[in-house]
Parts: sequence; structure tokens; C-alpha cells
Amino acid sequence: MVIFACRPLMAGVLAVSALGFSTAAGATESIDMQVSGATNPPVGYVDFCKHFADQCTAHGGTAVATLDADRWRDLQQVNSIVNRLVSPATDQEIYQRDEVWTLPEAYGDCEDYVLLKRKLLVERGWSTGALLVTVVFDEVGDGHAVLLAHTDRGDFVLDNKTDTLKRWYETAYRFVKRQSTEDPNRWVSVGDPRWTAKSTAAAR
Repeated sequence: MVIFACRPLMAGVLAVSALGFSTAAGATESIDMQVSGATNPPVGYVDFCKHFADQCTAHGGTAVATLDADRWRDLQQVNSIVNRLVSPATDQEIYQRDEVWTLPEAYGDCEDYVLLKRKLLVERGWSTGALLVTVVFDEVGDGHAVLLAHTDRGDFVLDNKTDTLKRWYETAYRFVKRQSTEDPNRWVSVGDPRWTAKSTAAAR
């Protein structure tokens, strides 16, 4: 089981991307995320769905989103707004227990940012099949959650650690599992060819 450390934002980490849509989203994805078999959803997500069933229902189909300038603006705005609206705090600090996934009002940790971003983007017309809650290990090996926007220009990461949108393979994260595009209650394991290549090179 992944333990979510959800390191809070550090001063100076946030940086709004100055890149325009044509520059940042223009290239097609060059590295494919390897999706394999079904896996267990995080326990916090299962409990979240018991309390917010409407947030765990599929809406809008399963096709990848067509990323045009308006949708690129959606991603940038929602990522930035939620990063500033929610103040970082751990579940222990808020609830005195671990793995509480919820829609935050003022305070939350990484998965709470993700769930609120997903909700706001669905309200803007995005399908749930293109907005995938994703579990990763971060740059120091801690469990972390991000939102993956599944588009025809690549899979972009919405992260509470930065306002800058990056394709998944441009991050320093190791991807573990994410929601299925067909059903938000199904989760699939994902493979990261970047790490496979590193492991192979190290073995040699």
C-alpha cells in the first residue's frame, strides 16, 4: 500500500507557466505510459466514494480530450486556482488520522487538491474518462497523488507542488497506478518506461 506523504508546498515553488498553448501543448507525446492489469484503488478513495458517490460516477464518455486553447486554459486556471485556494495540511493535522480523501474547503493534502481539481474541471464540461486520479512516488520516494489530464496532445499532470503543467514523462515522479478511463471506480497499474530503462542500464 502506498503511504501518502503529500509534502506541502514550499515557499517559492509555485510558478505560473508563461508558455502559450501552441508552445507548451504543441508537440505530440513521445513516451507512452504502459497500462497493465487491474489493481486495488487506494483505501482513501474507496472511503471517499462512500461519502461522495456523485464524484465517483462516470460522466461524458471515455475518449481522450481534444486539447484546444480553451481546454488548455481550463487546465491552467483550475490547477492554479486550487493550488492557491487550499492551504496544505496533513490528514493527521486536520483529522488526527491518515488517508482521509475529501473535497477540501480550506485545508487539505495532495489527494484533496486532486479531487477538487477533478470536480471543477468536470463542471467545466470535461469527461471523467479524461481526468484520472493517479498515484506516484515523488522525487524523494514519498507517496503522492496528482491529476492526469488524458488528452490528444499527451497526458498532462496537475500537481499541487507547481502551477506549471507538464507531460507525465517530464516529471521526476515514478507512476504507480491510476483510474481507468472507462470507469472511475476501476484502477489500473501503470508502467514507466523511463524507470525500466534506468534499471536495465544499471544492471549492465
